[in-house]
Amino acid sequence: MSILLGLLGPSDSIDVVQHYLKKYNDITSIPIECLTEEDLNQHVLPKKNDITMWLCTGPITYDIVQRWGKISDPIFYIPFHGSAIYSLLLQLSHEHHVKVNEISYDAISHDELKQVLQETGINESIQYVESETIELQQLIDFHYLCYEKGFTKAAITGHPIQAQLEQLGIAAYRMFPKENSVDSVINEIRRMIEMLQFKKAQIAVQIIEYDAALVGLPNTAFTTDKLYEIELEFTKKLRTYTKKVQGSILTIGPGRYAIFSTRGFLQDITHNFTRKAEIDSSIGLKEESKTCGIGIGHSAYEAEINAWNALLQSREWGKGSWAVCFDDKRITGPLGKEEQLTYSYISDEIHAIKEKTSLSVTTLHKLKSIMKKRLKEEISASELAQYMQITPRSARRILNELEENRLALVVAEESPRTTGRPRKVYKLLL
Repeated sequence: MSILLGLLGPSDSIDVVQHYLKKYNDITSIPIECLTEEDLNQHVLPKKNDITMWLCTGPITYDIVQRWGKISDPIFYIPFHGSAIYSLLLQLSHEHHVKVNEISYDAISHDELKQVLQETGINESIQYVESETIELQQLIDFHYLCYEKGFTKAAITGHPIQAQLEQLGIAAYRMFPKENSVDSVINEIRRMIEMLQFKKAQIAVQIIEYDAALVGLPNTAFTTDKLYEIELEFTKKLRTYTKKVQGSILTIGPGRYAIFSTRGFLQDITHNFTRKAEIDSSIGLKEESKTCGIGIGHSAYEAEINAWNALLQSREWGKGSWAVCFDDKRITGPLGKEEQLTYSYISDEIHAIKEKTSLSVTTLHKLKSIMKKRLKEEISASELAQYMQITPRSARRILNELEENRLALVVAEESPRTTGRPRKVYKLLL
């Protein structure tokens, strides 16, 4: 897959990074010089929908982009590792006989700088560090003030202000990203691409409740035949919508439908789960007529459970509301509203159990569901294996882990019909 990479930062840093990116055949970089939010508004906004990922040439540009807050795609930055500073310190020592505590620094935190020096066995105290993202003129003033007062003899900067500092008589050295740092970030970007592709392939279930009586017809038209006609018409439109999301549709009751698709298609059609999908705009349906819950999961079972949880939340928000329940049990909605809520569906109780064990939230929810169906808390490993469609060995592992964490008790033993060890019966304390 070809990655279209938006490259943000000062022009001199962009040139350095682009040189290192030439060896990557699967990456096409789009250089966009930017130093301020005004630059971002002018040059990034028109291109942001065409870019796959964004890479800032340094932490300063990254901070500016994050504060701007108008990019929803993943953003990375190239950190200044020790190798970027070692060579500059060596140059300053060789050419100007300057010690590390006679230099003013920016674009790196005091702690990071201290760690870099300690790795080389230097334990000098460094005082003149400006790690905040401030205006370029303020940075020039910072370095000049340190130099003018005799505190420093040179400056190391991660900003395009080297020429201005040299004009003021300061020995200034520019810090640029190193090739190993660029390689490390590119590997991160590739892993992120793989993860996003995997997420897009996750199963998604969309459950829609449709109330034909809310379409908006005059009261005189509310007859059984007419409502049935309206619902048939809506079903046709729903089948067209299902093709758009490359899904399959199942009628699960009067006015209730389940669409099985993938996360990627539903994410695209809802604009990253921020808007309602346009199912039908041609027959004058009121928004209140369609209430929807979307569930994402690693299996069809998990996705469907999450879809029902999302639908329950949509009902609480009112008819016509849409909600999404993700695989990590976060619920987001109402879709299409300016103010959307996101909260975790995991109860405090389930969360506490998850912290004690290695069992997943899905497994814990299944155990709760099984107990509810059986109307009792006692279960053996063989019974659990049948309910969860897993091997008896896996069921025993689950029950043993619960027992070890005092979430299950052995309350009895069953003698098998054939030879073998007695089977333990556990009482679940969930």
